[in-house]
Amino acid sequence: MTELTSTTEHADTGSADTRTLPDAGQLTEQLRDLLERARAGGADQAEASLSASRALSVSARARARESVEYEGDRAASITVYRDKRSGSASTTDLSAKGLNAALDQALTIARFTEADPYAGLADAELMAGDWPDLSLYHPWSLGADDALELALRLEAAALDHDPRIVQSEGATVASQDSLSVYGNSHGFVAAEHASRHALSCQPIARDGAGMQREVAFSQARVAAELDGVEAVGRLGAERALARLGARTPPTTTAPVLFTPRVARSLWGHLIGAISGGALYRDASFLKDRVDTRIGAASLTLAQFPHRPRGLSSTGFDADGVATTQRTLVEDGVLRGYLLSAYTARRLGLVSTGNAGGVFNLDVTPGAQDFDALVAGMGRGLVVTELMGQGVNLVNGDYSRGAAGFWVENGEIAYPVENATIAGNLLDMYGAVEALGNDVEMQSPLRTPSVLIGAMTIAGE
Repeated sequence: MTELTSTTEHADTGSADTRTLPDAGQLTEQLRDLLERARAGGADQAEASLSASRALSVSARARARESVEYEGDRAASITVYRDKRSGSASTTDLSAKGLNAALDQALTIARFTEADPYAGLADAELMAGDWPDLSLYHPWSLGADDALELALRLEAAALDHDPRIVQSEGATVASQDSLSVYGNSHGFVAAEHASRHALSCQPIARDGAGMQREVAFSQARVAAELDGVEAVGRLGAERALARLGARTPPTTTAPVLFTPRVARSLWGHLIGAISGGALYRDASFLKDRVDTRIGAASLTLAQFPHRPRGLSSTGFDADGVATTQRTLVEDGVLRGYLLSAYTARRLGLVSTGNAGGVFNLDVTPGAQDFDALVAGMGRGLVVTELMGQGVNLVNGDYSRGAAGFWVENGEIAYPVENATIAGNLLDMYGAVEALGNDVEMQSPLRTPSVLIGAMTIAGE
């Protein structure tokens, strides 16, 4: 809905706290004033958002500091509606002059656009009321020097793990705090403070046969809930070492096991296919499939927008509509779509409170651990990395480059690269034979490993 334009500053010393966020009350008053001036300017309806963020990111490479970056963003967007015509404008200038200029632009644009019978705010009765404290704001008192020390330890944990870890593409420690305020002419105004912290490392392993790189990552709202820097570094090193000696697999049809970090993309495609924009454009293979089976009976996906400290938690969507816990797929049956106010009107339906996407999606896990899933495959491919964009949501056709491990007799035989896996998403969801119990919790989309009974694998 909004267009955000950022400005970035870089520095070598200091603290992330040197860039302070504005007061929430101040932003709220600015927003209310902007909406009132939109009404006075002739708008039938209006909505606006104002946001600010500050971030610190410190990277180490080759056991030395590589970069220290401070980022401070300010952004505002305003959309006005008049006689079913709409106009939108954005700015990074939150002064009265900057906001007035953006409003004037939006009002001018609205005079010249074509009328759209579906345009306008979500219905007033759908606006969010009370929601629980989501505990999203936990700032990390982290200066650049302390962040650099952590980044150096993170990279050292990878480099010192094994002599074959010869270098890295860097280790990064990052922290961001943000404040956003959204409101509209229904009288709905809400502010949201949030923080997000992350560690990442990209080690490179080398032996006589070649070189492989991998990545390990940890993120959380609360710094204390991040994995330890040594654990993240070692995990990255172990993943890179495991890829040494990778070969091209045979061309065949066999089971494919998606590990959690790549299984998320499977459900990302499903989210895209049940989102209103794809549906009203007739660009989804799941259109008109509500209350019909689209997957295996073991498959249940549900949204939990009010999860404390959740990475996608929110009490309201980008239209101000209340978010709710809801089941999207139940025992393989599609139970609903993801709709904003606009896309719902285009489809003759009601907003589901999903303007802006899905908020904390969980895939219900199974009982087997990863080793048991591998043992049950017999012969096939474990996928740990996907490449390319070969997915067609209109018909569900799926074809992507893949890397991972080849399985023979229920055991990992050797690492794999230069493979392609292909199928159709509807067939793939229906062919889910098992779900693991190995859910990666540090994600807004929590999924276990997913075993699909058969896919086309192209290799040698």
